[in-house]
Amino acid sequence: MSSPIADLSYRHYEGVLEPPRHRWWAIAKTTMRQAFRKKVMWVVSASSAWYYLGMVFVMFVLDQIAANRAPNAPDPMEAFLMRIVWKDQFLHGFGFGQILFLLGALILGAGTIANDTRANALLVYLSKPVTKRDYLLGKWFGVFLPLLAIMLIPSLAFFLFGLMSYREKGFVSQDPLLFLKLLLMFPLGAAFHASLVIGFSSMFNQGRLAGATYAALYFVTNFFTQAMVVVHVNLTMGRGETTEAAKAALPIVHSLYYASIDGLNIGMAKAILGTAGSPYFGIPSRMQMVPAPPLLPVLAIMVGLSALMLFIAWRRIRAVEVVG
Repeated sequence: MSSPIADLSYRHYEGVLEPPRHRWWAIAKTTMRQAFRKKVMWVVSASSAWYYLGMVFVMFVLDQIAANRAPNAPDPMEAFLMRIVWKDQFLHGFGFGQILFLLGALILGAGTIANDTRANALLVYLSKPVTKRDYLLGKWFGVFLPLLAIMLIPSLAFFLFGLMSYREKGFVSQDPLLFLKLLLMFPLGAAFHASLVIGFSSMFNQGRLAGATYAALYFVTNFFTQAMVVVHVNLTMGRGETTEAAKAALPIVHSLYYASIDGLNIGMAKAILGTAGSPYFGIPSRMQMVPAPPLLPVLAIMVGLSALMLFIAWRRIRAVEVVG
């Protein structure tokens, strides 16, 4: 006779038996598989490359203008390549992608623990040979790896484009360590988002509430960062009689500019790349960019916040049996 209760044991399993150390990877694969079944995840992934696509379009247009110019006319492409700072283009690609990275983190991680809590799935997970460490590690990697791919793949594609097309035009000579810096910058940004969203997901039993809370924190703090941009522009591009006051206020404004999730990520990127940035798309501008912060304080804050949120998640992950 068939039992009304599903047999969830391993007695009838005849597949490959993996070593116990792979338990977390099974959870990570399941988390990633569920996320990429959603079409919006693919849209976010493709949209994250928009700045690099814009740069390629600008260079294509300039190439066409240069090819059709009069014989004695100046070459606009040469002028463009003389003023462009290549590592700043990766900084802008990372900075303009922040909202899309946030959306990716919400899609991947907002419900990853919250929905398990609501469905009482933690009781099932932890009643099997899966430890809290396996569960948390699997969920974290299930968010981190796709986020890293969203950040890294467009940048590496643009890096290869620049390497093949403009190697002799300063792409390599400007910063020979650029590739290694990118390999450090993007994993740190992905790890920061993954840790925060996992922590918020563990606080709720609904993914929507967890996502809304994380998004609210992001936009509230980002509004503060944008306000500091306005103050910075007013101080650096104001009249001459305000110059001394501006010099006294600028260090405070620059520090407050990085007091947000978005600001910390951009500050980390600036510090690793060793640049304050330059005008977008290589367009000349009088606007002064906010200088890069010291790397160690930024990393200390990011690591501290990440550790705090993962500690919260660790404490919240527990099997609770529901008795009807």
